[in-house]
Amino acid sequence: MNSSVETQAILALADGTIFRGVSIGSLGHRVGEVVFNTAMTGYQEILTDPSYARQLVTLTYPHIGNTGTNAEDTESGNGHKVWADGLIIRDATMATSNFRNSESLSDYLQRNNTVAIAEIDTRQLTRLLRDKGAQNGCIMTASNGETISVEDEQKAIELAQGFAGLKGMDLAKECCTTESFEWTAGTWDLSDTLLNRDVAGSHDSGTGGFFKQLGTHIDAKFNVVAYDFGSKTNILRMLVDRGCHVTVAPAQTPIADVLAMNPDGIFLSNGPGDPAACDYAIDAVRHIIEETDVPTFGICLGHQLIGLASGANTIKMKTGHHGANHPVQDLATGTVMITSQNHGFAVDEDTLPENVKSTHRSLFDGTNQGIELTNKPVFSFQGHPEASPGPHDCGPLFDKFAEMMEAAKTAQA
Repeated sequence: MNSSVETQAILALADGTIFRGVSIGSLGHRVGEVVFNTAMTGYQEILTDPSYARQLVTLTYPHIGNTGTNAEDTESGNGHKVWADGLIIRDATMATSNFRNSESLSDYLQRNNTVAIAEIDTRQLTRLLRDKGAQNGCIMTASNGETISVEDEQKAIELAQGFAGLKGMDLAKECCTTESFEWTAGTWDLSDTLLNRDVAGSHDSGTGGFFKQLGTHIDAKFNVVAYDFGSKTNILRMLVDRGCHVTVAPAQTPIADVLAMNPDGIFLSNGPGDPAACDYAIDAVRHIIEETDVPTFGICLGHQLIGLASGANTIKMKTGHHGANHPVQDLATGTVMITSQNHGFAVDEDTLPENVKSTHRSLFDGTNQGIELTNKPVFSFQGHPEASPGPHDCGPLFDKFAEMMEAAKTAQA
């Protein structure tokens, strides 16, 4: 923090529970759904993941901030760099030690107008969320700039109780780009960072944000249109690595406009909120499935949209899956992958129609993690296979998408 004077802060849950700590971010208050993330690394990628919109993220790893922040690890620059509405941690590391660090976590949070609380018992909070499920909550800093009053506590509880919750909330159209744009950069390494930190190109989405165009440029073999429901930058990079020239389209882009681009493949991105509320997206995906044979790959929210468009249902989960250490089994091979996860809704496997088969399943709770249509080149995965942050076990899913597009092009030749 920039000052030796600590500002008190509280986390109030809708059930009346109060956690007292100190502010390490912006002053004020934010409300949202309180969830916990079990990843040990990648706090900046987590904060900038649009799938965390309207959520207050608790990190179970106790020491956060030791590597600082930098421009390259931002996963979404659209609108604002931080999409999580609040951060909850145990210990904020004041000393940052990393050659890529450009700004402390506290300064980064303040610059991005993000409230955050530290010095609370995150183990107790995680147990509470595990037992009761995700809770609506409010992070509030002291109204007088120093100490929390009784009035502050009561107001925070009322604000938490007044939050409507994510069920029924369409956030994809709020977190997507406002204009279509081209993406041509693949994944980058440390040499890219050191050589290009100050000269990398950018894209202005029209909402004051940017997407870093830092990385290897690869000759394109496939024309892919990516529906942006809150996409993470590394997903686009992973597509480019497989020879894709990517056109990123806003969430509400009419399917006729997408098909007019003559895509070799259509990608459905991750995103926040309740998938069942995205009726425009469900209609677009239903058209893809019923009226075309374009290879289609969905991730996270995109996976849920494919399920809904196929006739299945989605359910709100008790705690959701948030972390970088979730075991998922490939049902065809029996292989277990360690995956990155961030979702609070899931496809109800019991409602899948006959032409949709389950391909992956969580070994934590048995929920569905992947589906594939038996009569169309369409498949999806619930987790975040681009692994930012997280393990790289699911990278071959992008290879599968490329192979499907290659097969379709060969068949048309």
